[in-house]
Amino acid sequence: MDEAETPPPPRDFESLRAMIITRRQSLPKRLAQVAAHTLDSPDEIAFGTAASVAAAADVQPSTLVRFAQHFGFEGFSDLQRVFRDRLKERTNSYEERLAALRAGARAGSHESAVLDGFLDAARHSLDKLSHAVEAPKLERAVAILGGARTIHLIARRRSYPISTYMAYAFGKLGIPCTLVGSPLGIDAEMLANAGEGDAALAVSFSPYASETAEHARILAGRGVPVIAITDSAFSPLAECATEWFEVAEADFAGFRSLSATMALAMALTVSVAELRAELATTEKE
Repeated sequence: MDEAETPPPPRDFESLRAMIITRRQSLPKRLAQVAAHTLDSPDEIAFGTAASVAAAADVQPSTLVRFAQHFGFEGFSDLQRVFRDRLKERTNSYEERLAALRAGARAGSHESAVLDGFLDAARHSLDKLSHAVEAPKLERAVAILGGARTIHLIARRRSYPISTYMAYAFGKLGIPCTLVGSPLGIDAEMLANAGEGDAALAVSFSPYASETAEHARILAGRGVPVIAITDSAFSPLAECATEWFEVAEADFAGFRSLSATMALAMALTVSVAELRAELATTEKE
């Protein structure tokens, strides 16, 4: 293919992310390291120098150039623009987002337009999830969690509502669980009790919470199976999870809800309760 026929490189982060995920299986080892690092730490790519990024990814700076060129960019600085543009978009203030909502509202009730926008985003997220979740994977995850002595729920920042609601539901259903990531600051002590017979469920989305990834790695290293809900094959949770689910939440005017994630979390919670009830009945017979 000559230069005139070479397709242009992706100029937005989502397009680049999709391209990296599509090609991940065919990437050489060092380029795969860079790919994982770029999606795990996109802010670092935006701010860092070639030397600092290469050191963090444990590769040579020349590998960054090869990685960039592999995806059609002229060099690392050309690739870096995509990550800087993403950062500009993500750092829009909430006031700017609200202004965009007001400017985009059509005739009629502005409040109704906002509600419709979020409902459309939720429908889109739920529709994508319904096609993405494979029944055998869901069954395996439920079997792991349902057979666990204690389920450790791990999440931070915007993913925290998922783990807290699951903890509430498990408590109501009489299923032993621990909520990791509390403001008490004793997460390490809580996880020290996790071991054989336990399982964990971890939730994190880009930019990933480092504490969530670290806790998941620690438990996986001890042989505790980890079920993860995340947004990329290059997520640090996907690397250490026994089973993981990819959830891509649509946003509206820069605001992103957790509609699909909550639906999946509750499906897991209720299915685990049903399985445990079946196992208890079988033991009595």
